[in-house]
Amino acid sequence: MATFLDYSYSLVHQDNTSDQPSLQEFRNQLEKGTDETKVETMKRILTVMLNGDPMPSLLMHIIRFVMPSKSKALKKLLYLYYEVCPKLDSSGKLKQEMILVCNGIRMDLQHANEYIRGNTLRFLCKLREPELIEPLLAPTRACLEHRHSYVRKNAVFAIASIFQHSEALMPDAPELLQNFLDTESDNTCKRNAFAALQLISHEKALEYLSSVFEGIPNASELLQLVELEFIRKDAVQNQQNKARYLRLIFDLLEAKESTVMYEAASSLTALTNNPVAVKAAAGKFIELSIKESDNNVKLIVLEKVNQLRKANEGILDDLTMEILRVLSSPDLDVRRKALELAMDMVSSKNVEEVVMLLKKELAKTVDEQYEKNNEYRSLLIHSIHQCAIKFSEIAQSVVGLLMDFIADFNNASAVDVISFVKEIVERFPKMRGSIVERLVSTLSEVRAGKVYRGSLWIVGEYSLEESDIQNAWKRIRSSLGEIPIVASEARLLEEQPNGEPNFNEQMNGHSKPSAPTGSRKVLADGTYATESALTSQSSEKARLDAVKAAQKPPLRQLILDGDFYLASVLSSTLTKLVMRHSEISQDRARTNALRAEAMLIMISIIRAGQSQFVKQPIDEDSVDRIMSCVRSLAEFAQKKDLETAFLDDTRKAFRDMVQVEEKKRAEKDAVLKAQSAIQVDDVFSIRQLSKKNAVDGDADAGLDLEKATGGDAATEDLTSKLSRVVQLTGFSDPVYAEAYVQVHQFDIILDVLLVNQTRETLQNLSVEFATLGDLKVVERPITQNLPGLDFLNVQATIKVSSTDTGVIFGNVVYDGPSSTESNVVILNDVHVDIMDYIQPAHCSETQFRTMWTEFEWENKVNINTKMPEGKGLRDFLKALMKVTNMSCLTPDASLSGDCQFLSANLYARSVFGEDALANLSVEQEGENGPVTGFMRIRSRSQGLALSLGSLKGLGKIGEMA
Repeated sequence: MATFLDYSYSLVHQDNTSDQPSLQEFRNQLEKGTDETKVETMKRILTVMLNGDPMPSLLMHIIRFVMPSKSKALKKLLYLYYEVCPKLDSSGKLKQEMILVCNGIRMDLQHANEYIRGNTLRFLCKLREPELIEPLLAPTRACLEHRHSYVRKNAVFAIASIFQHSEALMPDAPELLQNFLDTESDNTCKRNAFAALQLISHEKALEYLSSVFEGIPNASELLQLVELEFIRKDAVQNQQNKARYLRLIFDLLEAKESTVMYEAASSLTALTNNPVAVKAAAGKFIELSIKESDNNVKLIVLEKVNQLRKANEGILDDLTMEILRVLSSPDLDVRRKALELAMDMVSSKNVEEVVMLLKKELAKTVDEQYEKNNEYRSLLIHSIHQCAIKFSEIAQSVVGLLMDFIADFNNASAVDVISFVKEIVERFPKMRGSIVERLVSTLSEVRAGKVYRGSLWIVGEYSLEESDIQNAWKRIRSSLGEIPIVASEARLLEEQPNGEPNFNEQMNGHSKPSAPTGSRKVLADGTYATESALTSQSSEKARLDAVKAAQKPPLRQLILDGDFYLASVLSSTLTKLVMRHSEISQDRARTNALRAEAMLIMISIIRAGQSQFVKQPIDEDSVDRIMSCVRSLAEFAQKKDLETAFLDDTRKAFRDMVQVEEKKRAEKDAVLKAQSAIQVDDVFSIRQLSKKNAVDGDADAGLDLEKATGGDAATEDLTSKLSRVVQLTGFSDPVYAEAYVQVHQFDIILDVLLVNQTRETLQNLSVEFATLGDLKVVERPITQNLPGLDFLNVQATIKVSSTDTGVIFGNVVYDGPSSTESNVVILNDVHVDIMDYIQPAHCSETQFRTMWTEFEWENKVNINTKMPEGKGLRDFLKALMKVTNMSCLTPDASLSGDCQFLSANLYARSVFGEDALANLSVEQEGENGPVTGFMRIRSRSQGLALSLGSLKGLGKIGEMA
């Protein structure tokens, strides 16, 4: 039988829009209705009682007209009613009507139907009144010998409950359960009996466990689980038994059932930190993650392995390859978790094996189609990147593999590879020659503009030998095609087959107008249609354009498609190659030839951008950039500063960026290590040598309990707690209420203090809460009586399902002097602060740009705030990051210096895995002028974008700075 609180939640959320029936209507329905009608009536009665009205006058009608029914559904509702109905009168004595109830319960305990007996025994576990329990002892004992296991398994819990709350009524309960265990054969009954026995008598449970200890590995799954639970508790109290328990747990690790294996591994790590035991437990967790089909189970056991890894640094490194077997799972979240865990465990001993496996998985993403294939490929590339950065000995083989796949990857993955190659080629100078050679050889296969830009930048920066420059120049010219572009494209157009108009005739306006001749065609449905010659001609032209586009070199096609940013990068690369050739080669004629050819290519690109052959005209910024390269080539021999700017400053800027990223990684690792690090001179206490007094004992017990439950020893200070107290009513209201708001990861707990400011007892006082937004009340405060000038504390639990602005509102309801009169005190609203669910996070520039493109919800927030004297845009940015809990992705080097403009990218992630992106663009008028501009916030969900943009602190950033 479900408890009343379990069942009441479903009752109170039923669609009940009609008016509440009167007491007389309830009586009539109970007296004259059928069993089906009575079931509906009882549900409505329970709903009304849950809302605060106990309706004591209905008790006798329910006894008369519901208790005699043989309907099982009605019998279940009857016991739910017995659980919550008032059993005592105003003087605290048992009501007379409860004698009839007790007789009905006794009859049900002796009923021939095993369902009714078991249902009644489960109700006994909720009963607390000794006067009611005493007449039921004999039939309860008799149920231990019932022929049906359903009755026996509920009887043991009923006996344990009676012993716990009224020990004097059944003092022999432990011996009774122990004897029951010795004679019982049903596994479920034995499991329940042992669980009940350990609740009421640890000594008797230990005595029974010792008698069956050798047979535990061959026991049933249910019994093994409850015995493991007892072993974990007893090992703390009886340290002398730990060695014997450990041997047993090692045997249970080989159990066939996954639940037993999981509990055995968890128990093993709870009892000992021995490396052999930790490794054995982690191996079983990994085995579970591979063979279990449920993705949630996989994530849970992988997190268990991660916790063991953090607590036992270096012990689990040999299991890295076993963890990577989880990559066979089709779920992307499971793969991500496995890769993150493996990257934390990879070492110089196993890095080659790890990279080899990652290579195979990467090849599969090209040959096969996984679910979320592109995301999985990005994860693999990122993992390989991490391995190459940590262990330089495998960097060369890794780079070669990734560059082989550049042409096969999609745009985002190929950009990740190029970013990775950039970092490798800067960090490992010995590999530059081979990397540049491999990269140059792939230029003819690259079709993505972003990838081509990155490749050209690497070629321009790191082609340091004369042979490298010549090889790179040859490949770039091959990818660019015939120069000049306009003249060659015009000649190709003149040579078009199929009698298309001559290019010169088109340019001079002499082409003859085509008459729209056509022919009739029969369509598939039998109707006629006219096909125009112009239509046929245009479709043929489109086909020819597609064929020609496929035949053109990739770099040329990208420029003709309008990618003039790539054209400006090409110009810069050619300029660097010419300048470096001038530095390292004595062949001036060759240098001048390269310079002339580079200038011809640049001017040709500008002319092409202004012609009809491109899909969109060239922009002014690209023209300026290309022309600056032309001027630099013309003047660099006389101005050495130009050569320094192109050849030295750009590489220095990139080197600084790489060092900043490396510094960030080192700081992150240092923070993680500092969390678990212990100083050599820290004081530690040995409990056995400390003073044995009650205060120390309580403190140690509390600390142990907090650690055992996964809590943090650090507690909030008083100021932090007081800041979370919200006043709900006024000081002049009859009931004063205030709430302490505790925000956890997925729920909010309201600890409400209620003070009766009158001298009268407030009957049936209840606090009712409702919510707006993605919040749901899952646990409501119970109804109580509050004496005059007294106070009480009640709690309400509210589930949070997403990062969104939410509002909690409600009222306090209590009965007046008359039973028909009720008083209501309206409560102030409690606004949920989404900052409790937003945490600063970091991601790569590529990931940020990808998400910025994908996310559809944007909130543009205008900024206009005054700054204190002496404060600038950097101070404004720091205050903004503090208000929004977002981290800045823009490097410090890009934000340094004195300037009246600032642009930065911000990023954060919620506890629900939601990404929040922001782009800040502001300017400051004068030294102490106001800061104006805007912040664009993007997210996958509308609620997060709107909530971040509506933060109250955004308007006070100037004051905070």
